[in-house]
Amino acid sequence: MNKPLAGAPPSVQKLMAEIGPAWASDIRAHSQMVKDAYAPLLAAAPKDGVQVTRDIPYGPHSRQVLDIFRPAGVAHAPVVIFVHGGAFVRGDKCASTELYDNVLYWFARQGCIGINVEYRLAPGSPFPGGADDLALAMAWLHAHASDHGGDSNRLFLIGHSAGGTHVASYAFDPSLGYLGKHAAAVVLISARLRADQSPENPNAEGVRAYFGNDPALYEKRSPVNFAACSDMPTFIVTAEFENPLLDIYGLEFAHRLALARRRAPRHLRLMQHNHMSIVAHFNSGEDILGREILDFFDTGR
Repeated sequence: MNKPLAGAPPSVQKLMAEIGPAWASDIRAHSQMVKDAYAPLLAAAPKDGVQVTRDIPYGPHSRQVLDIFRPAGVAHAPVVIFVHGGAFVRGDKCASTELYDNVLYWFARQGCIGINVEYRLAPGSPFPGGADDLALAMAWLHAHASDHGGDSNRLFLIGHSAGGTHVASYAFDPSLGYLGKHAAAVVLISARLRADQSPENPNAEGVRAYFGNDPALYEKRSPVNFAACSDMPTFIVTAEFENPLLDIYGLEFAHRLALARRRAPRHLRLMQHNHMSIVAHFNSGEDILGREILDFFDTGR
């Protein structure tokens, strides 16, 4: 098996090692350093043969749009849907010229239809706005995937950070009424699976803006509590160097899934990576996580 960062140039490997366990000491600064380091790699990454159609509406709001990445010549292809993060209050499907397009370019280059989803943000769209938008997008894709070369029966969801929260709520929270409708499987990457106001949480304000001002509601709205409510195939991924507590919540969710299903779900701790590089590295020459995800989609386990 390839080692993480094996496809990165020495300068990026050196930077990642220097940030390493210091990641959480200044998440904003370290995140920008990672983005800057990967930017030239992603700009030079292969994109030939992938047609991109931007800002297709799936709902009436200006942020209810998605981008489609279609490789040439495909028909009835699996559809990979990516939901970005941003602490519930910020973020865009195109965080920069290359990020998060890189994720969908990589999957398109493997023969999948890639979908990059935008959604409304808190405080204007509080809980369960993210899951509601995702439900609209999934309904649109189920109806229209075949128009773009995709297979509506093979819609695979990937959520990163807050996007992972929205995916988990959509797939598992029975009070919302979706339970992953139209999704064949979900991947939760560095997802916030428990709403909290812990002093360790660097995005506590974002949690409050999305989940509400009443901490008593947080437990009722945390995806970790609904692991037993769906048999959705689930792959949980965290970075070695995470935003505080996200790796713990990922393990807690995996444990609860295992207890409910009497079988451990797929779980990966991606070594040498942090909360940002775990998605920034897609299409940069390193593909260990991408290959793991494709195998999960193929096998369902």
